[in-house]
Amino acid sequence: MDGTEAQSSNSDGKRGGWITFVFISGAVMGLTLAAGGWMSNLIVYLIQEFNVESINAAQISNIVNGCSNLFPVIGAIVADSFLTSFSVISISACISLLGIILLGLTATLDPLRPQPCDVNGSSICTPPSAVQYAVLYAGLALSCIGLGGTRFTLATMGANQFDNPKDQAIFFNWYFVGIYAGSALSNAIVYMEDNVSWKLGYGVSAFVNFIGLAAFLLGRRYYIRDKPQWSPFTGLARVVVATFHKRKVQLSSKIEDYYCGKDGITTENIATVPKKRFRFLNRAALKTEGDVQPDGSIAKPWRICTIQQVEDLKTLIRIFPLWSSSIFLGTPIGIQASLTVLQALTIDRHLGPHFQIPAGSILVVVLISTGISLTLIDRFLCPMWQKLTRSCPTPLQRIGLGHVLNVLSMATSALVETKRLKIARAHHLQTRPGSIVPMSVLWLFPQLVLVGLGEAFHFPGQVALYYQEFPASLRSTSTAMIALIIGIAFYLSTALIDLVRRATDWLPGNINDGRIDNVYWVVVVVGVVNFFYYMVCSSLYKYQNVEKGADESSSSEK
Repeated sequence: MDGTEAQSSNSDGKRGGWITFVFISGAVMGLTLAAGGWMSNLIVYLIQEFNVESINAAQISNIVNGCSNLFPVIGAIVADSFLTSFSVISISACISLLGIILLGLTATLDPLRPQPCDVNGSSICTPPSAVQYAVLYAGLALSCIGLGGTRFTLATMGANQFDNPKDQAIFFNWYFVGIYAGSALSNAIVYMEDNVSWKLGYGVSAFVNFIGLAAFLLGRRYYIRDKPQWSPFTGLARVVVATFHKRKVQLSSKIEDYYCGKDGITTENIATVPKKRFRFLNRAALKTEGDVQPDGSIAKPWRICTIQQVEDLKTLIRIFPLWSSSIFLGTPIGIQASLTVLQALTIDRHLGPHFQIPAGSILVVVLISTGISLTLIDRFLCPMWQKLTRSCPTPLQRIGLGHVLNVLSMATSALVETKRLKIARAHHLQTRPGSIVPMSVLWLFPQLVLVGLGEAFHFPGQVALYYQEFPASLRSTSTAMIALIIGIAFYLSTALIDLVRRATDWLPGNINDGRIDNVYWVVVVVGVVNFFYYMVCSSLYKYQNVEKGADESSSSEK
């Protein structure tokens, strides 16, 4: 289906459709470039400019990544309940611009960062002062808040421009292509930071942030803007309270005994009947004396709810096990991301005699792998799958394949680290901090390619699943659930690394004298256990809206 057909299928002929993709993708690219410019090289910046120890720098980076992925949930709730997605994105882009400017000041003004170490970081290093830490953390906080309010709210707003689930799925694929392409291109900024100056790198980040904001605002007259419906979470809380109040009330088998809304049972809501699953919650919609006024409106808001509100809560309960399995899918990725940068700092990063890959740019391999994989999946794998099976790969199938590839990536990481440690010991580098192991950085590429391929399957699969399965009142929140997963995963990775440091000697300041390979093997075991948990959850889960959307899509093609 081309852009013209997609736009004509939209319920509003003047707004929405593929014309909005130009502006939204421009915003995605600009804001992603800006975020990659300051976030990708954060570990190196903390070590080189703020004299932070390597493992501590990795921990700070994980916390920052966690925050930047938790804030989208807050932004989504605000977008769903109080403001619109358009307002949240506009305000958040301005906040991220202020944060990047503040980070740029720490790189520009000498009083805002500590004096450099005397000799290659091995001599006496002055730690940052309280004021220097305060300015640094303020910049990071503003940048995280701004990034969190834009990234996944843009995904929701973009999908809202289409009525057809197939168009929404195509948008999500290309949205992630934009995210990963922008992140990959941001490594040009990282190169500037490593080879020219941090001041220039942060200046370019601020500039592209402004360009992304401008691109988004230019399309404002073309967007379909959903009005906020006030907090849907209040309605969900009312279901729990009403169910508790009526816990001793006998359930009824008659639809007339349940509250469908002020207008009663109509042709629009007649299909919404209390389902048998989690039937104890149906008590919240069961009408008792004094719950409803004569005109059909609610008399006691915390004693009665609509059937739709009850079913919305049931949907969240049903999908929670699948959602929870994805947390331990993201935790290994967070551990691998931070430890791979530390590994890259200790090995030969030269490609040819004149070019050296910045350590913070090593993760661009993941982005390139994911971007290429997304394109191949959208253009070749899905059509081929559809020809063979007469159906598109389901979101659960894509997520499951992502689990498998993720475990393989961690196992590869463990094997590569074992080789790195063997070379380091052969050259007696255990007691020489800052020494370079004579091993090519290309050895790190296979594990990063695998994790990127896995992300190309499970990230779009999760977004599509949550967007289509969540209640309509929680659409912005649905796409932010993937951000919440990533945020919790980064916090768990921080906690796991801290636990390993306390309980073992695997992660010393000099990783040449450590056992990062053992950390990876622990992660492999966790990944295998989590995969079996996911298989159980997915086998028990029954789609509600995904299959319905697929049927509508296929019928429209006919």
